[in-house]
Amino acid sequence: MPISTKSSDLSSDTLHGTPPTAYPSRVQRRRRRGGFIFAFFSLVFLISMAAGSLFYLYLRYAPLPPSNVANTSTVIADDGTVLTDLFRGGQNRLKVPLQEIPLYLREATIAVEDDQFYSHHGFNLTSIARALYVNFKEGRIVEGGSTITQQLAKKLYFSDDRTFTRKLKEAVRTMQLEINYSKDQILDQYLNIIYYGEGAYGVEAAAQTYFGKSVQDLDLAESAMLAGLPNSPSSLSPFQNEKGAKERQRIVLDAMVKQGYITKQQADDAYHEPLKYATKHSLNANAPHFTNLAATEAKNALGLQDNELALGGYKIHTTLDPNMQKLAEDAVAKYMPRGDLEVALVAIDPKTGALKAMVGGRHFKDPGFNHVLAKRQPGSSFKPILYLTALNNGYTPATRIKSEPTTIKYGADGEKTYEVKNFADQYVHDFIDMRTAISRSDNVYAVTTNMDVGPDKVVEEARKLGIESPLQPYPSLALGAFPVSPLEMARAYSALANGGQKVQIHAVSSIENAYNKNVYQFQSTPEQVADPKLTFILSDLMKGVFEPGGTAYRVAKMIDRPVAGKTGTTDTDAWMIGYTPDLVTVVWIGYDKDRLLSQEESHLAAPIWAEFMKQALARQEKTDFQKPEGVIQVAIDPTTGQLATPNCPSQHLEYFVAGTEPTEECSEHPASLPGKLRKKLGEGSSTLHKVWDYLTGGKENP
Repeated sequence: MPISTKSSDLSSDTLHGTPPTAYPSRVQRRRRRGGFIFAFFSLVFLISMAAGSLFYLYLRYAPLPPSNVANTSTVIADDGTVLTDLFRGGQNRLKVPLQEIPLYLREATIAVEDDQFYSHHGFNLTSIARALYVNFKEGRIVEGGSTITQQLAKKLYFSDDRTFTRKLKEAVRTMQLEINYSKDQILDQYLNIIYYGEGAYGVEAAAQTYFGKSVQDLDLAESAMLAGLPNSPSSLSPFQNEKGAKERQRIVLDAMVKQGYITKQQADDAYHEPLKYATKHSLNANAPHFTNLAATEAKNALGLQDNELALGGYKIHTTLDPNMQKLAEDAVAKYMPRGDLEVALVAIDPKTGALKAMVGGRHFKDPGFNHVLAKRQPGSSFKPILYLTALNNGYTPATRIKSEPTTIKYGADGEKTYEVKNFADQYVHDFIDMRTAISRSDNVYAVTTNMDVGPDKVVEEARKLGIESPLQPYPSLALGAFPVSPLEMARAYSALANGGQKVQIHAVSSIENAYNKNVYQFQSTPEQVADPKLTFILSDLMKGVFEPGGTAYRVAKMIDRPVAGKTGTTDTDAWMIGYTPDLVTVVWIGYDKDRLLSQEESHLAAPIWAEFMKQALARQEKTDFQKPEGVIQVAIDPTTGQLATPNCPSQHLEYFVAGTEPTEECSEHPASLPGKLRKKLGEGSSTLHKVWDYLTGGKENP
């Protein structure tokens, strides 16, 4: 009997345990799965389309945030008055329409900054990839991939921080700019806000700053020079680094050739064209040297770049006293003659270290050469540091050294010699004490003392007081042979005026951000670097500079209050440094080219100092230095350094640390007749007694 195929199939299915409906069920599941996947991706697509549309609408219609360009920082004096606006005072901005900017300058900028500017939509992936490769190869950031639009977004809306969040926001603003503005509008904005160095923002200000002409008058060579500056405006300024600026100009010209804007011949001709630069301009600011210093201090305190500080909306509160600043400028103007002679004046509160006034020179040039920071030989104004060292190593005001031409031997075996002479070869030719040495500025006393106590110790003392410039332990150290800045000398003298406490000199007291939140507050703890007893004694000795015979006696009547100070003169520098318990002022006079000073010029520092101090302290009480515990005052005979007697023809009241004062009476002018001579003359020899009294200048005290 034949076997049924159908039965066989049924049996087979039955044997394998598969129900007759299994195959249709598997197909259905596959169809359902496919339908789910299709629906999911369709939903994702629709959501993406909706999100993209919403994002585009946001980019297209959402208002752009306020620009940082208008959010400028200000520098404020200690009385609340605005010294300068960093927008007006530190930056030049002169907007010009794109059509007035030479085609050469536009093409040069595009060629060197963003050669695909007119073809991309805000981002140049090729440039980004190239920058990543170059930076990875060099192991550091040497090339950026930002387009002109990205740079504009950053300058308009962001700071220089490099966080991922800031980069993401920058990308959004870049897209907004591309959607809302044409390429020419973007280029117009870019060329009018980008920083070109020397305080110039925008091409018009840059053209006037560097070439003294309007931007529309620039030729190819000048345009290529300017186009290269935004890459590194501080280091490529032709005023500061002409070689670097020319190298950058060559790069710009080569890029223009590569892009087909100019020919190779045009590039070569432009590169070899002599450029005539303009004279550096002055900033429109009060106390420009001070405000420049304060801006630098604020930038360092907050860790910002120049443009971040200028455009951050910060309020920089400073220590400057506007009244003192005007008095300083008036004093300089009153005594300084016309010509190239330069000046520096800096006034400091010794208790706090606050800079109260500063004149950094007769003229201010951006970025400005501040003579308060320049290093010059201090001459004899360095001697108080030496004498503080001496007082700390066994010397007293009564220590005497002979004032006469002297040859000092030094070196390991004394094989070296150093001849010491006084100014104009003026010597006492006798022993003098420390007060006389300071008031007369005796070089022999100073160098002898230096070699006696050890120049190494003098260098160490200078370091404690705040002198940071290089010093060498040579005999000439005592005479101020090693250059230091007026600011360093002000720091050292402040410690003397402040009882041996060194304070940090500062120009900025606090800083607020654009939201009026305090982001910086100056704080410093005074450091005791010298014995207050010794600084008091030294300050009293330095009063002798203003007494008859002292080097600053001619201006003593202008002060009319207790002051301590020291003059200093070299062939090229003149100094006057003096202080009260409330104010330290340093004045320096000299030429930038180390030109020799005339005799008249070498005497200008003292009257400028005296004029300023007189006016600056006019409304303050006449206070003297407070004598600390452990200091006593005794009368000594300056010719012997011993305790003065009633018979001494002259005597000084000097301060000593208790236990270091002289204990023997003056041997040259004893208070009574020697015992043997008294017996020889006889008690009744009144005539002989009168002769003795006449010869000794006093009466016998039996």
